[in-house]
Parts: sequence; structure tokens; C-alpha cells
Amino acid sequence: MTNKLVECVPNFSEGRRLEVVDSIVSAIQAVPGVHILDRSSDADHNRSVITFVGPPEVMVDAAFAGIAKAAELIDLDSHSGAHPRLGATDVVPFIPLAGVSMPECVELARQLGQRVGEVLGIPVYLYEAAATRPDRENLAAVRKGEYEGLKEAIGADPDRAPDFGPAQVGKAGATVIGARAPLVAYNVYLTTDDVQIAKEIAKAMRHSSGGFRFVKGLGLLVDGRAQVSMNLTDFNLTPIARVQEAIRREAARYGVTIHHAELVGLIPQKALVDAAQWYLQLDQFEPDQILETRLFAAQSGGESQPSFLDQLAAGTATPGGGSAAAYSGAMAAALASMVARLTIGKKKYADVEVRMHAIAAEADSLRLGLEAGAERDSAAFDAVMAAFKLPKETDTEKVARAEAIEKATHHAALVPLEACRQAVRVLELMAELAETANVNAISDAASGAALARAALTAAGMNVKVNANSIADKDTASQWLVELITLEERAARAETRVQQMIRERAGIGG
Repeated sequence: MTNKLVECVPNFSEGRRLEVVDSIVSAIQAVPGVHILDRSSDADHNRSVITFVGPPEVMVDAAFAGIAKAAELIDLDSHSGAHPRLGATDVVPFIPLAGVSMPECVELARQLGQRVGEVLGIPVYLYEAAATRPDRENLAAVRKGEYEGLKEAIGADPDRAPDFGPAQVGKAGATVIGARAPLVAYNVYLTTDDVQIAKEIAKAMRHSSGGFRFVKGLGLLVDGRAQVSMNLTDFNLTPIARVQEAIRREAARYGVTIHHAELVGLIPQKALVDAAQWYLQLDQFEPDQILETRLFAAQSGGESQPSFLDQLAAGTATPGGGSAAAYSGAMAAALASMVARLTIGKKKYADVEVRMHAIAAEADSLRLGLEAGAERDSAAFDAVMAAFKLPKETDTEKVARAEAIEKATHHAALVPLEACRQAVRVLELMAELAETANVNAISDAASGAALARAALTAAGMNVKVNANSIADKDTASQWLVELITLEERAARAETRVQQMIRERAGIGG
């Protein structure tokens, strides 16, 4: 095995004709260097999930082979199943495992998307870290209306225009391709056949309707039993054990309980270790107490990947100032979470404890968004550079190149603009923490405010540079007006922080 590894987990809209799934697996496996780790098929969902890994240079070929075979053998016009779907190959995420960055996986997604659109004539939408628009980051938003709805909308609604391929669908439907972190696909079966109970519990679990921040969920009827079908998109911040117990409590309200649970595909070891630690109440547990972990560390010699700072100093175009700005904001958000948690549980601050929990949760979400933004900024800049390298020999090529540059530069401005919004929100949280949180951590709040301000300044500079480069001056003007508003909010928050430094910490200046 290579030192560089990418995981790919394509979902195919076939779970009943296993000979079709066999053909898709064979097509993927035929690419040298690819290793199939898992396959899982569900007849009720009428869906199969295949997990394979390999070095980056073979992953596009392998994924393309699977998509091509699925397009040949699966007809969406005659397809039905419990799980939402958009195409014969419904979704194809690339996931960095070892020695590979998220921007590299974004580039794989774009290469695959372009090839699928041009060669197979299948509309392709990019999602998650590869998304070209903020409203396409969420898979559920892209898949809204499913195959049947897309057939009607794709040619009529400009918002449904694909990133690659034709604005029309054939029997293979459309495919959603992207790059993301590892997730846990996890289903819980209930001791009832009443699917409405599963739907109500799924509604209570999923973030979009007020549940856990990193849970997506549906209520389905599978094998004659009500099922809560979920994706846990960040098991570190929303642990699987917490979700399991929340489902158990919700189910009790309806007089039922959990019958059993199942995994779809593979699960990171850490997710299971976290669950074991929680259920066994191993409060002092350390991961290196696992025999295999200690053994692997000894055999590998502790080799590690370059840090972000090493990458920043490497003399390459990316990561650059935009990514550094986002990381500065992410560090500020982490400090906000820290200050809030240093306040929780202290009798002196009991009256603000509920608010501290809320601030910690919001700061955690902002930190993740800014961390992802750092990777998106690098990918956005790479896309601009790729557009500038397009051919320009003929008039047609010149027009296409100019359009590609405009589109890429537009996106390259939106990424740091979102970082500016997030940085200002972090700065406002810091002002509130400086006013009400544990006074012993007020210097940390002030430090976080300074980092958030730096993030706003640096990310704002990237917005201004890109705004100056696009032809659409009306849109550019809107960005600059929003920046002024964000600067005003930041100034008010900074004033509050400085006032609290003087009043609560007794430091002048």
C-alpha cells in the first residue's frame, strides 16, 4: 500500500439485483491499485454502498468505471426504493485518509465530475468541500425533489443547472460528487412497524429540524420494521453513543424501544472507542491504552504529516493568506469554546451556565466552518489558476476561458467573505464572554478577539482583491458594502472587549 491513501464511498441505486452490484464492484476493482474494503446492499432502500481505497492517481479512474457501469445497468425510470436518490450513481464522496489533503480530494472530485459530464453525458453536481456554491454544500439540498423532480427542473430552473454535463437527464439521472471528512452511516431499528414514530424520532435527531448539529436523519420502514436512518457527519462533536441514548429516550415516549442498530459501510475506530469510553464510564481513558494502537505507533515510528504551518511556509501558492485568515478565525473560535467551558460548572457563574453551553456549541460550529473554509480557500485559488491555464487559441476558447476565470474568481471571493462573516460572529461571542464569562479567562477572551479581528482583516483583503478582478461590478459592490457592515460590527465588539479588559481585569489601554 502507498503512503498516500484516498477513500471513496460511492452509493449506487441498486440493492436488489446483486448481479448488477457485482458488475459495478468488478469494474471498480479492475483498476490497478484499488482495494475494495466493503460493500453493503439493502433491498428496501434499493441501494448499495461500496467502499474502496487507493492512491490519488487511480481513484478517478476507479470511480469513473463504477459510474459508467451503473449508468449502463440501472434505469432510474423503473427504480423505486425507500432511500432518496438522484441518479444511478447517486453520490460519490472522496475522503482523505493518509498523506492527502482535503483540497487534493476536491480536485479529484472536479476531475471526476468533468469527465462524467463530458464522456457519459450525466449531469454532475459538486457538494460538500467541492461545492461551487454555498447552497450546494448540503447533499440533501442538492438532492431535493429527487430524480423525478430534477427531470422537470434541470432545464427550466437556472439554480438547478449542473456544474458539469448537460442540463438534461437520461435514465442514469444525475450524480453528486464531492469531498468530505469521514462520516458514520448508522441505522437504528425500533420495536414497531409504525413508520410515523421513526419519522418523529428522526425529526428530533436531525439538525435541520432542531436536533443534533451533525446528524442527518430519515424515518423509514425497512424489513417490516420502523428505522431511523442517519448520517453522523462529525462523530467527534456528536458522538454515536449520545445519539443512541437520545433515540432510546425518544422511543420510550411512544412506548417502544431500540430493537437493534446497524452500520452501513465502515466506521472509524475512534467512533467506537468513544462509544466504549462513554458506556463503560472510562473517564481517565487514553487512546494509547489500546494494545493495537500502541503496537501500531511502535511499528510506524511515529511518522507524521507536515503541519499547516509547514505547508504555509513551503513556498507553494496554496495554502496562502486566505487559508491563514480562516485558521486564525478557527483558533479564535476554539478559544471562545474554551472560555465558555471554563465557566461551565462554576458556582459563581451559575446564572450564565445555560448561555455558556450555547456559546460553546456555536463556537464549535464556527470553528469547524472556518477550518473547512481554510481548505476551501486553497481549492478556490487552485480553481482560479486552473481557469487561467485554459486554452485561448480560438475566439471560442477565449470566451470559455474568460467565463471560467470569472466564475472561479467569483467563488474565490465568496469563500473569504464567509470567513469574514464567521470571524465577526466569533468576535461578538468573545465580547459577550469578556462581559460574563469566568474572569480568570478574560485574557483568553481578549486573545481570541484579537485573532478574530486578524481573520476579518486578512480575509477581507482577499475579498477586496477578488472583487477588483471580476467583471460583474454590481456583485463586487455588494460584497464591499457587506464588508463595511461587518467592519462596523467588529468595531463595536472590540470596544466591548476593551471595556471589559479595563473594568474586569484592571488593565488600561
